[in-house]
Amino acid sequence: MPRYFLGLDIGSTKSHACIADETGQVLGFGKGGAGNHESVGYDGLIRSLGDATHAALQAAQLTTRDVAGAGFGIAGFDWQTERPAMLDAIATLRLDAPLEIVNDAMLGVIAGARASWGVAVVSGTGCNARGRTRDRKREGMVTGAGAWMGEGAGASELAHWAIAAVSQMWTKRGPATQLADAFVQRAGARDVPDLLEGIINYRYELNASAAPLIFQVAAQGDVVAQNLIEHAGHELGELANAVIRQLNFENENFDVVLVGSMWNAGEVLIRPARETILKLAPHAQLVKLQVPPVVGAVLLGMEQANVALTPTLRENLNTTIHQAHNAPAFTA
Repeated sequence: MPRYFLGLDIGSTKSHACIADETGQVLGFGKGGAGNHESVGYDGLIRSLGDATHAALQAAQLTTRDVAGAGFGIAGFDWQTERPAMLDAIATLRLDAPLEIVNDAMLGVIAGARASWGVAVVSGTGCNARGRTRDRKREGMVTGAGAWMGEGAGASELAHWAIAAVSQMWTKRGPATQLADAFVQRAGARDVPDLLEGIINYRYELNASAAPLIFQVAAQGDVVAQNLIEHAGHELGELANAVIRQLNFENENFDVVLVGSMWNAGEVLIRPARETILKLAPHAQLVKLQVPPVVGAVLLGMEQANVALTPTLRENLNTTIHQAHNAPAFTA
């Protein structure tokens, strides 16, 4: 009799659910809204879990009784003290199967590393880093709380640094930068003083969505923009290094999985991260996540049922997940 596995990736803006059989064939895919309890509360988490799971099960023509194992990667699950509340939320799905929950950043390790152990560094709107050992018994982490914990190297922080650079240019504390003209145009401001006054008084907003513009200005040769991106890459490398030290990976041969939209910039960001990581862990290999993180959640569910995660199973899962939600060129 075939066995079926459920995986959920619960994010801060959207959530995905996936059903696959033990060969890695994806049978159903579902979507839900934001599920991070820090922003939508536990009621929002429950709603996101239910919506995504119901859609995936309906697509697969299965019920919760058919699930043999489940894995959950949940944004906002940062501390073990939150585990009981997370499990209470998941209990509303009425699953009768072994399950496990992890922070959503860990899904990058499980889905993207060759043998589902190693380190993941996330850089999207925000940033995070997680890792686990080969025997799955130890995990490493940073707080995931961003700049106020000294961990800022996502698109939000990059935009913040760029605005500061424009301010420093205007007040003669820093060098000239084409970021000024680019931001004035993007915001629809009259000039730099109007831009800065408008940002301070909340008439203009330049947030994480402005990050691609910073990469564009850097590509045109702007040294200030280039230096900001270089700094971000080194900071992301240091997040990885924190986890590497915690897990004693300095002399290991392991994967560092790059997760999130910021890495789409390519070598301009990856190179400084690589340089920083290889100084500490010379055998580390940086790989970009090429599949939706929900793949990691499905694999986590399979682990709970002691399914062997063979290369063939992984390849089938990676191929059919794209077909299931019409994403032949998915961007992690």
